[in-house]
Amino acid sequence: MSSPANFNGLIVAALESRRASEMARLIERHGGVARVSPSMREVKLERSPSAVDFAHRLITGEVSTVIFMTGIGFRQTLAAVERHVDRQRFLDTLADVTTVGRGPKVLAAMREVGMQPTHRVPEPNTWREVLTTLDQFVSLDNQTVAVQEYGKANASLHAGLEARGGRVLSVRVYQYDLPEDVEPLRANVRALAAGELDVVMFTSAHQVANLLRVADELGLDGQVRSMMQTHTVVASIGPTTSEMLRDNELPVDLEPEHSKMGHLVSAAAEQARDLLAKKRSQTKSTATITTASPTIMAQPDFSVTAALDATAPWYNSPFMKACRREPTDVTPVWLMRQAGRYMQEYREVRAKTTFLELCKNPGLCSEVMCTAVNRLGVDAAIIFSDLLPILEPLGFDLEFAKGEGPVIHNPIRETADIDRTRELEDMNGLDFVVETVRRTRADLPAHLPVIGFAGAPFTLASYAIEGGSSRDYLNTKSLMYRDEGAWTALMQRLSRAVVLYLNAQIEAGAQCVQLFDSWAGCLGPDDYRRYVLPHVAAIVAGIKPGVPVINFATGNPALLPLLSAAGSAVVGVDWRIRLDEAWRTIGHDRAVQGNMDPLVLMADRDTIRERVAETLRQAGGRPGHIFNLGHGINQHTPVDNAIALVDAVHELSSR
Repeated sequence: MSSPANFNGLIVAALESRRASEMARLIERHGGVARVSPSMREVKLERSPSAVDFAHRLITGEVSTVIFMTGIGFRQTLAAVERHVDRQRFLDTLADVTTVGRGPKVLAAMREVGMQPTHRVPEPNTWREVLTTLDQFVSLDNQTVAVQEYGKANASLHAGLEARGGRVLSVRVYQYDLPEDVEPLRANVRALAAGELDVVMFTSAHQVANLLRVADELGLDGQVRSMMQTHTVVASIGPTTSEMLRDNELPVDLEPEHSKMGHLVSAAAEQARDLLAKKRSQTKSTATITTASPTIMAQPDFSVTAALDATAPWYNSPFMKACRREPTDVTPVWLMRQAGRYMQEYREVRAKTTFLELCKNPGLCSEVMCTAVNRLGVDAAIIFSDLLPILEPLGFDLEFAKGEGPVIHNPIRETADIDRTRELEDMNGLDFVVETVRRTRADLPAHLPVIGFAGAPFTLASYAIEGGSSRDYLNTKSLMYRDEGAWTALMQRLSRAVVLYLNAQIEAGAQCVQLFDSWAGCLGPDDYRRYVLPHVAAIVAGIKPGVPVINFATGNPALLPLLSAAGSAVVGVDWRIRLDEAWRTIGHDRAVQGNMDPLVLMADRDTIRERVAETLRQAGGRPGHIFNLGHGINQHTPVDNAIALVDAVHELSSR
């Protein structure tokens, strides 16, 4: 039997208010030194005109849907309106409209008056799950939806409701303020700024705002931020709190599988020592390099280690600096599928051989990529290869059939089929990819970084199970839902293979690696979190320290917070979401890559230039933007248009 998770004497701060005593006991029970400082209190608004207005609109039939965000909010809404309208009439009317409850506390509060919500929002009870619930059960088109707010209104939720055709009626009945006794919180802020805390845990998004408010009042904002980046493990109870941390450019080092206080403490006790050692080790390495080369900014989240050559010509290239979120003179740009059928030179090479044979010829792979880089003038070169050759040494019979694309002739269809999948133990069966990296690195100008890549485990698993392309992923999802143990075994095997594969590319000369999850967009956030995220996170953690990883998935912007949670230095963004909104969602402690629609390249040059300018405006000049398309270049794209895009990025972003 495994021993319980233990902090082993680490100093653990928490900002919990209502359950402060329980939090302290949990920390101490797990072997930590507890420093719990209540950080906020709910202040009832003496007058709530919005609540009274809501009650009248509800009774007169103007409101069709009501979203209750908190249990205390339901109770205080009732208390605010019953002085102005008949209580029972209000409750009876409320029972006749659609009500949505965000979590168990709302359910408990409604039960106190003999009610229950029409729809309950599933865990982790964020605004995204609210919108998903509405999408499943409620049409908001041209309807008024009332939202009981807690603290500051959630702009993302409001925007989502309006995008679905709803008119939002904001109902504010209380707000969060600092606790009456602020001194314990001040003491924790001072301790955090002084580097005396090993772990700090957040159980609410508003705790983040109040911590920073007190830090600013004490003149310690810079020190607090620095310690959270470099010295103290930051633990978040769930997605909403993590989003607030990232919006304030603060790290999230861990988030439990379930958004509950007990799970948070247990996960922190289990992981804190390893995370702390890694975080402080990275900071020490960064300090060493910064001393030797003062022009390099310290970025402790994704810093280079002493093992990497900071004097290499590519090291301070715009692309590598953007991966580290350092300022650049120009926004770097490269294009997915930048060597491909849209180029005549590529078509001439491709006419002489099959696609798989081309992938296995390092000399030709280097030639087609170097030709593309020279013609386009991009700032980085991704190796020419494909996602699927890695499946061959695992035991899959791969063919690129003319007119059909990739075909797996022996796909996985039953649980037992997973047992015949081989472990990738060395690179003997993939030596051509390693050699492609070496040749590409040698043939390119020394200042241009080389990007290696691999398919992410979900996309690889889907190909292996479906046997090729799919519209509905029937076989993949059937296995995933039917036998989670078998699914996990397959994903772990693929993840181990990808780690070995990418590290071999790095050893051969790649300065950065990208994970392509081309098919993950078919998943909802809950399924991605459960069935995919742990495996992607394991890959990112297994990559050689200091080498930036780009985590890219396409098809579903709702997955972006989870892509960020996997821990990569850079998150790739497709065109289905504005870049500024994507970056807020991902967190400004990550670099981003993207995100122009590839088919804009089919337009005239003026339109291309306008769309480039708009994407750059959305990036706002923030360090850490790598310009790219939201997916690969379409084969019908005029080459001159791709060149015009690269030129426009360089011209318009020059600083």
